[in-house]
Amino acid sequence: MSTSKQSYKELAIPHFKEVFDIIDRVLTGLGIPYYLIGVSAISLELLQSGIKPARGTKDIDFAIMIASLSEFQEVVRALKKDGFNKVEAPWTIYHPAFGVVVDLLPFGEIEQEHTVNFNERFTDLHVLGLKEVLSKAKLIPIEENFVKIPPLPGMVLLKLIAWSDRPEDRPNDLYDILLIIEHYFELEYDEIITRHHDIFPEDDFNQLKIAARVLGRHARSYMLESPKVSERILSVLDQNIDSPAESVIAKRWARQKGWNLEFAVELLMELKKGLVEK
Repeated sequence: MSTSKQSYKELAIPHFKEVFDIIDRVLTGLGIPYYLIGVSAISLELLQSGIKPARGTKDIDFAIMIASLSEFQEVVRALKKDGFNKVEAPWTIYHPAFGVVVDLLPFGEIEQEHTVNFNERFTDLHVLGLKEVLSKAKLIPIEENFVKIPPLPGMVLLKLIAWSDRPEDRPNDLYDILLIIEHYFELEYDEIITRHHDIFPEDDFNQLKIAARVLGRHARSYMLESPKVSERILSVLDQNIDSPAESVIAKRWARQKGWNLEFAVELLMELKKGLVEK
């Protein structure tokens, strides 16, 4: 694996830097903490280890910590002055000159039972897990600046939660989770060898299974912080482990990689083991 850090320019996102600069300037000026999340954050994290993005997107997702809907509306008004337009979903803006869609996902004091209510039509933007995962955000350089992103174990939980909220609309979440598992052994090789050798089997040594187990161990801290996060994640995993023939996640992974269904379910089982073991 190449260990040379790659530039954000390797992202397959046109005008990423221009959009980031606007978001950074506006939100910093308003004193609002923000975080890059979603596939762009995953790609930036992998680029730090020389792994180029596996898929591109024209959407960029930011989580913003705010206290009220009026504060969110102030953010949108400020961004409109820099060329962004509102679209139907109240948390989405679009920059026609750049052709980039940006989702602004508010969390923090604005939340009510892990949900943000915008209006009568859009009342179900779920932000479960954001607060816990982003409390451990890491800094990634963007030229002379930095952006905060969630650690990969946290991204896996956020992706599972987002997918479970709208599985019919978010098939790429499952692809992104598997991508993290596929690279996690090499990314955490030194720690796995020195601190997780207890899970090495005497035979049938499989890096993906070990990676899934360690990923679960690393994500466990978020589960301990929030019973709601723990309940949701374990429910999603159980639904996709207990009945393999009906497991949407396992069937998607097996079809994508040409695996048998049993192996895909075993990966989910290893992830769960890591999440629940003490």
